Amino acid sequence: MDSQKRTLLAMGISFAMVMVYLFLFPPKTPPREQNAAQAVTLDGGSEVGGLRGNESASASPGQTPGANAGPGALTQKSANAPLHRDITVERPLVHYVFSSDGAGLSSAVLQGERMRYQQQVTFAQGWQRVFGKKFPPSPQVNLAVPAAGEPLPFSVAITGPTPLDAHAAYSVEGTAAAHKLVFTAEQNGWHVTKTFQWVDDGFELAMLLNVENRSATVRSGELALYDVRAGDPTQEQAPSMLGSIGNQTQPSCYVEDKYRQQRPTEKPGEEFKGKVNFLGVDHQYFLSALYPLDGPVTGRCTVHATETLRVATLFLPLNLAPGQSSTQRFGIYTGPRDTTLLAVAPSGALRALGEGQTLASLSPDRLPKLEKAVDYGYFAVICQVLLVVLKFFHRFVGNWGVAIILLTVSVKIALLPLTHRMMIGQEAMKKLQPKLEAMKKKFANDKEAQQREQMKLFQQEGVNPAGSCLLLVVQMPVWFALFTTLRNSYDIYREPFFGSLYTDLTFKDPTFLLPVLLGVSQLITTRLQPQPGMDPSQARIMNWFMPIVFTAFLLNYPMGLTLYIFTNNVISVAQTYGIRKWLQRRGGGGANPPAGKKTLVARTTEGLARS
Repeated sequence: MDSQKRTLLAMGISFAMVMVYLFLFPPKTPPREQNAAQAVTLDGGSEVGGLRGNESASASPGQTPGANAGPGALTQKSANAPLHRDITVERPLVHYVFSSDGAGLSSAVLQGERMRYQQQVTFAQGWQRVFGKKFPPSPQVNLAVPAAGEPLPFSVAITGPTPLDAHAAYSVEGTAAAHKLVFTAEQNGWHVTKTFQWVDDGFELAMLLNVENRSATVRSGELALYDVRAGDPTQEQAPSMLGSIGNQTQPSCYVEDKYRQQRPTEKPGEEFKGKVNFLGVDHQYFLSALYPLDGPVTGRCTVHATETLRVATLFLPLNLAPGQSSTQRFGIYTGPRDTTLLAVAPSGALRALGEGQTLASLSPDRLPKLEKAVDYGYFAVICQVLLVVLKFFHRFVGNWGVAIILLTVSVKIALLPLTHRMMIGQEAMKKLQPKLEAMKKKFANDKEAQQREQMKLFQQEGVNPAGSCLLLVVQMPVWFALFTTLRNSYDIYREPFFGSLYTDLTFKDPTFLLPVLLGVSQLITTRLQPQPGMDPSQARIMNWFMPIVFTAFLLNYPMGLTLYIFTNNVISVAQTYGIRKWLQRRGGGGANPPAGKKTLVARTTEGLARS
């Protein structure tokens, strides 16, 4: 027994020392660099079809540098190839930079205060901010970050015996008044026209893709459409139990009514065949996606993710006779993962094409299912219920932190009958402690007889030792679901709770003040619960060790979850005090139910004890 105590104590001290070191001396990460495409100079650039842009001369005869590409990304082109151009389109919600190399996006910067990257704040910076120090805001979210040597986001290629390069040089025309850009390229007998159209509001673009076979022979292959993003290992962390909740971007496809993703890994990419609904790159609270406007298309979708690259590719079969052409219509979404916006995303692309019909008039089979990108996993049903309740409270109080507190109060009220029954059982267990201690001494050398006699005593007194665990078992799914909601729901992203102290409920508390308060409340809550069958010295170790471990787990988790559990503990302490006073006034009665009148809670707790 003494060795067990010493082992537990040593583990607790070692764990605490490691956590203190990690949080006082966190690993330094370089500041996030904005993508080079964001630095496009608007003033003094060349005029392209009425839209402002930048024109860059070729690096040397026959070569043109790709947009924002690094060394090795140069592509060989003919001497009369169009000059490289970056065309900036400034919409109210998104600022785009299109590149004539590949006719894709080299930048898609979201506008607005909530469209910024999550603020990375250290322990020291957190306390400096509490005392009034101001820090520069984090950069705006960019949903099109090209990777060196890879195709641009939303560029196209043709594979086969006579391919079309994804980096092909396009000529470009456009008019600001018409909200349209037209890119054209010709290579190996293929004539490709890509037309981007948009309306003033929304996060959507419409893309018309026309491929014509201008050769004298039948041409076949596959049409490839890409969504690509460069990964940044210094800013993205994989999920871990004691570290980050995980903010890695992931390539994704929705194929045959299944949402497929791949985390950054060393394994090769995965391929999924069937009806492709959409593909894109998931940015945790944001999404870039490409989807067919005329309903899911039969083809194959591949996803590939490494530490520095995320690629989702759609492949469609292509077989054209001489002079024959094929036209495909796609929608592009670059915005927050707001389920309300995602559900109506096609409306912006359809309006850009002059189609005035509402989404309700379209066949359900034709609609993309972009809202499926918000994947709550196993806790989807509970997450959706919690989000509905939180939105209801938020409409009245206007603060998501207060909404979480009201959610906690609501759950506690719903569980009040179970809490009352648990408290009665705890008080009864306290009265049985002397008998249990005597029984342990009587059967000190016979554990089986000791357990048998204890269960007989519990049955005689109508008490169940597992009753105090039932409340925790019931609440655990709510905790997991709230955590999942906080790390997936854009509704709560970058939403503050209290002034400059808690500015983002989906991020950890950089001051660790709230987790420490939670730890104190957890200590009090644990001490109020009896521990049957445990000697006093062992109980003291568990009363201190478990709350410390529990608090350490939550240090890096969203402060919205910490706020929920802290509020739950405070209410539990108040409930315990009130119910104990009530039981004292009644003489401590109520522990023994009448014969044959066992409640559902009692039957449930007895089942847990037997298991």
